[in-house]
Amino acid sequence: MRHLALATATLALLAACSDQTDLTASTYREVGLWDGGGFGDSTMNNILTQSGQGEYRVNLARRFAAEVPSTINFDFNSYALDDEARAVLRAQADWIRQFPEVRFRVYGHTDLVGTTAFNRRLGLRRAEAAVLYLGTLGIDRSRLEAVVSHGEEQPLIVTEGRERANRRTVTEVSGFVESHPGVLNGRYAEIIFRDYVASAGTTAPETGPAPGTLTAGN
Repeated sequence: MRHLALATATLALLAACSDQTDLTASTYREVGLWDGGGFGDSTMNNILTQSGQGEYRVNLARRFAAEVPSTINFDFNSYALDDEARAVLRAQADWIRQFPEVRFRVYGHTDLVGTTAFNRRLGLRRAEAAVLYLGTLGIDRSRLEAVVSHGEEQPLIVTEGRERANRRTVTEVSGFVESHPGVLNGRYAEIIFRDYVASAGTTAPETGPAPGTLTAGN
């Protein structure tokens, strides 16, 4: 019986640690930090730290969040972009265009209304709509990722009702383009401290329908 009780307590402790790890990893992913999960991620973390990439990536993520709006919002049950959202994405594109060595990730979120499965799909569609619009502004699609949806799991305002602040996408720096010459040479500091030239924000003509024209909802 003593061994059975000890085994039960050990399993409970491991489960609690796993839950905490999942919560910590989820939080770190959205603030632009690397995932410190399993052995593979830990090895990657060590490599990034030793080469300086990790520190520079975090610094660049902070700079992006400070210099341009990183968040856009949506109407209820919709992934259509309104005029305000498109204006924010144009500002993001102006900034992104000046850092061709950098990759970005768009996270989609919903409020707490609706089922978890539906909200995950809707959050992903919102992220995809933002990525699609950035693509029409001349940003290479290979530098953009819209595969992460937190659905209703990370509300800014905790409420069971409709809340526009929670219906959002967040654009963040996710890393460097590995094949870019500047990155291959390890010149991360030059990338991070490159001057942001506001006049360089000339947007490319749109080549397709804007996500704002997409049908709202699912």
